[in-house]
Amino acid sequence: MIGYEPAIEVKMQRLFASLSEKDRRRYAGIEAAKLGHGGIDYIARLFALDPKTIRRGQLELDATDDPAADRVRKKRWGPENGA
Repeated sequence: MIGYEPAIEVKMQRLFASLSEKDRRRYAGIEAAKLGHGGIDYIARLFALDPKTIRRGQLELDATDDPAADRVRKKRWGPENGA
C-alpha cells in the first residue's frame, strides 16, 4: 500500500485547503507523481478530487508556459467575506 502516515495526511489536507484552485491541481499532481503507480487514485481519495483534475494538474506542470499565470479566481462574496 502506498501512502503517507495519517499525521502527514492531515498536514497535507490543511495545506491543500489553503491553496487556490490552480495550485490545488498542481500540488495534487506533484504528490501523485511522487508516489508513482497508484498515486493518482490515492491522492484523489486524500483530497476528494476527480482523478481527471490531478491529471490536468500534471499536464499544467509539464507545460513550458502558463497562459493563466496571473489569473486567480476571486473569492465569492458571502458570509465568510463580510456579506
